[in-house]
Amino acid sequence: MAIPIKSNEQIQKMKIAGRIVANAHEIVKNAIRPGITTKELDQLAEDYIRSQGATPSFKGYHGFPASICASVNEEVVHGIPSARKIQDGDIISIDIGAFIHGYHGDGAKTHGVGTIQEEANKLIQITRQSFYEGIRYARAGCHLHEIGGSIQAFVESHGFSVVRDFVGHGVGRQMHEEPQIPNYRLKSRGPRLEKGMVLAIEPMVNMGTYEIRVLKDRWTVVTKDGKNSSHYEHTVLITDGEPELLTLL
Repeated sequence: MAIPIKSNEQIQKMKIAGRIVANAHEIVKNAIRPGITTKELDQLAEDYIRSQGATPSFKGYHGFPASICASVNEEVVHGIPSARKIQDGDIISIDIGAFIHGYHGDGAKTHGVGTIQEEANKLIQITRQSFYEGIRYARAGCHLHEIGGSIQAFVESHGFSVVRDFVGHGVGRQMHEEPQIPNYRLKSRGPRLEKGMVLAIEPMVNMGTYEIRVLKDRWTVVTKDGKNSSHYEHTVLITDGEPELLTLL
C-alpha cells in the first residue's frame, strides 16, 4: 500500500521528481514531428532527466532497455524506442518516469503526429478528459472504485473502451506500489483514500476492443484488433481537498 506522505520535505522531493517528468514531457512534445525516430525522443528525455541530477525510472526496470516508453498507434503501453520513424497521421503515447532524492515521478501523454484523423484526435481528448473525470474522486475519504468507475463510464459513453489488463498504481519510493488502480469499476470499493497518498492514475483507452496482446519482445502491448490506443497519466497527491498533480507543468 502507498504509505501516506506526512512530511513537507517528502512532498517537496516528490514535487521535484514530478517537475522533472513534466519538463521532460514538454521537451519530447516539442520534438515530435514526422520523420523523427522514437530512439531520438528517448535520448532527448534521458539527457534532460540526467541533466537535472535524476535517473530515468524505466531504464533497466525489470530489464526494460530504454528511458521512456514510446507506443505508436495500436501500441497501448511499453513500446520500446528504436530506429522507427514516426509518420504524419500517427499518434504516439510517451510515458516518462524520473527518480531523484529517493522518489519517483511518473506521467504519460499521447500526441498526434502532423495531421491526424478526427477519430484519433477524439480518442486522445477523451482519454485526457477521462483522467480528469476520475480524479474528481481522488480525495481523502473516497474509495478507489469511484475513480475507476468514473473513468469507465465517461470513456464508454463516447464509444471507446478501457484496458483491463494494465492499471494505475501507487508511486513513491518504489516505481510501482500498492494499491493497483483499475480504470474501470470493481465490485469491491477498494481502499479508502487518505491524505498524503500518492497515486499514478493512468487511463489507457482503446478505439475498439479493450482486449490486448503482448508482442514477442515481451514488452510492447498492442490492441488485439489493431485499432489505436491512447494513454494519459499524472502523479497525483491526495489532499484534504482538490488533488495536486505533481507532474503537471
